[in-house]
Amino acid sequence: MSALRLTLAALLASAAAPAFADDFAVTNATLAIGDGSAPIQNGTVVVRAGKVVAAGAGVAVPAGVRVIDAQGQWVTPGLVVAVTDLGLRDVEAVDDSNDTEADKSPFSAALDIAAAINPDDLPIQVARAGGVTRSAVAPLDTSGIFAGQGAVIDLGTDPDAVTAARAFQYVELGETGAQKAGGGRVAVQAALRNAFAEARELARRGGGQGADPRVQDAAPERPGDALLNRFDAAALVPVVTGKQPLYAHVERAADIRMALGLKREFPALKLVLVGATEGWMAAKELAAAGVPVLATPLNDLPDRFEQIGATQSNVGRMAAAGVKVSLGAFFDQPRYAPQYAGNLVALAKLPGASGLTWGQALASITSGPAEALGMGDKFGSLKAGRAGDVVIWDGDPLEASSGVVRVFIDGVEQSLSNHQTRLRDRYKVPVEGALPKAYEW
Repeated sequence: MSALRLTLAALLASAAAPAFADDFAVTNATLAIGDGSAPIQNGTVVVRAGKVVAAGAGVAVPAGVRVIDAQGQWVTPGLVVAVTDLGLRDVEAVDDSNDTEADKSPFSAALDIAAAINPDDLPIQVARAGGVTRSAVAPLDTSGIFAGQGAVIDLGTDPDAVTAARAFQYVELGETGAQKAGGGRVAVQAALRNAFAEARELARRGGGQGADPRVQDAAPERPGDALLNRFDAAALVPVVTGKQPLYAHVERAADIRMALGLKREFPALKLVLVGATEGWMAAKELAAAGVPVLATPLNDLPDRFEQIGATQSNVGRMAAAGVKVSLGAFFDQPRYAPQYAGNLVALAKLPGASGLTWGQALASITSGPAEALGMGDKFGSLKAGRAGDVVIWDGDPLEASSGVVRVFIDGVEQSLSNHQTRLRDRYKVPVEGALPKAYEW
């Protein structure tokens, strides 16, 4: 069989239909619930019908439930990463496989990425093998400050990846937004407030009441001086009425305070801040407002003017001030989230630095992002009633030397095979094969 046929066969095998959810219990585990608490020795988690029914020490295993003896290995909820581009591109440099840009589209806020999600995306397979089970996927580049409506996905091997379409609207408010709005932050302010004002007026007229602008064909007539097209205006109605969260990318402390000020003008806004490199400088205001933050995990040196106040202690300082801070903006490798969280644990041990406890660090990549998405009651921890997303690790998951042993999503065990693992297995032991000599090293 040719190398091409072997590759195609492996891809088809990896895309096979998944098994049904299994009732199982993982016992004798170093168990982390994911809610900020410390790990539990000799813990047990029980999953039935795809949901966690119990987790902790001394949990009894119901009769007839399959038992997996962890033998002391670590067990955590599946990782929840936000914000990513998983499912939108296979190869970044190949335009045909990249759906992260729409800068030539006449639409911005109305763009709905759910239809573009590819559940067989190779980066999804790699992230799943790294323990990632859920992700918030956001658009990246449009012609305006609004980047469209993001989706929440699960990383299971089934073809239905989208957990929640149109889960949030994404907007650029810092330097990137300034460039798109006309060259400066004053242009961002005008564009943003005009857009929200048009959406609010449309809502007053009875239009755009759904989160899906595709059903707004009968939207009421709008004023002749409207700047937004009808679909973009309709897409922002759920934002100004508080039915859809607004994810605002900001880095500079002044921009953070500006974003917080939006809630005074549009009190129904459900605001979530993304990035927040200088969040520690506005920590008191963030804590008082109760606005969740999905912080860039390791901006320790500024590479833009809006990040002059960058410090590794950013997340730790915000957490100490009472900010609801988690880790986000994993556009490179979502599977590295545990390493970034582990760095925050190490920082807590350095004189003069601010980090997180182990429990806080794990929560920053599990229950924290889930709560920022408004889905903390559905996944992100091993509390009863949450999705049966369970990961077994061969060591401390926040240590770079640890690896994933098994992954379950909604109670279904997932394949950890992907293109990278198949290449590793193929070439780790040199043998004489069918490939031409040119492939040999």
